[in-house]
Amino acid sequence: MNTAVFIKIETDQVGRRIDNFLLLQLKGVPKTHVYRILRKGEVRVNKKRIKAHYRLEEGDIIRIPPIRIAERSPTRPLNINSINHLESAILFEDDDLLIINKPSKMPVHGGSGLSYGIIEALRQLRPNAHFLELVHRLDRETSGCLIIAKKRRSLKALHEQFQNNQVSKHYHALVTGHWPKRCQQITLPLKKYTRHSGERIVRVHQEEGKASQTYFKCLEYFKQASLIEARPRTGRTHQIRAHTQSQGHAILGDDKYTGHEENNWAKQQLNLNRLFLHAISLQFTHPTSQKNFMITAPYPKELNNCLKRLKHLEQLQS
Repeated sequence: MNTAVFIKIETDQVGRRIDNFLLLQLKGVPKTHVYRILRKGEVRVNKKRIKAHYRLEEGDIIRIPPIRIAERSPTRPLNINSINHLESAILFEDDDLLIINKPSKMPVHGGSGLSYGIIEALRQLRPNAHFLELVHRLDRETSGCLIIAKKRRSLKALHEQFQNNQVSKHYHALVTGHWPKRCQQITLPLKKYTRHSGERIVRVHQEEGKASQTYFKCLEYFKQASLIEARPRTGRTHQIRAHTQSQGHAILGDDKYTGHEENNWAKQQLNLNRLFLHAISLQFTHPTSQKNFMITAPYPKELNNCLKRLKHLEQLQS
């Protein structure tokens, strides 16, 4: 950008903080530089200086000063197989929402050395969409229901529902051993840690952990594993994974929280090469119709095959 740029705010951008708006517009510019030009008053709204927390209003005229943006390698277009796979994974779409059955091992957004994630891929898939933003997140290894908002007001309405615990979230997980019937609710507080390698991990910590609550129900028992349903009431990082591990029944295929012996057994006997955690359903109020809305994501092929192998193994051992 060798000259100043002027942008008029439309309805879809109303309510967004100016700093977040700039970070989206100025991809490739260091975050520190974005906040510096805000502090210095180089960014103007309607010819006036503003603070970073200013929220945009319809009709605002934003002046962005000349900025040198670091050259980035162009985003590699999705190949036809990836496009077809994403199209087939869309569970629901209307003018407000797009809900996708997120594949495992695909992050929700790019970063940490990854050129793209679900949101970047969907923007390639829907190049004419003016607004596509994540409503919530799923761990990279987790599959299942993921909501993307297609309008600013839909994003805001759904954010409020998530923050007020008005969204019912159901997950299925295959855990080691026999899940105890008495264990129907876990309220252990969780704290984030960062290892020397930079890897993020979560552990139970009574004094410094954040309040966390998950409801559990066993769906099916096997000799060496249990298929369970988890309903998190709070949204802590790795909450279900850390809570199941705290009971000695970690999720199979979890490289962070499950032992090598159990994971090796799952790989060799069940051909499980991913985390067996699937966001099976979401229930919420549709932001426009205000009607109760429920969506279900079927198991991906690899999880269905895993359960088939497990049941076959049970028959051989009986």
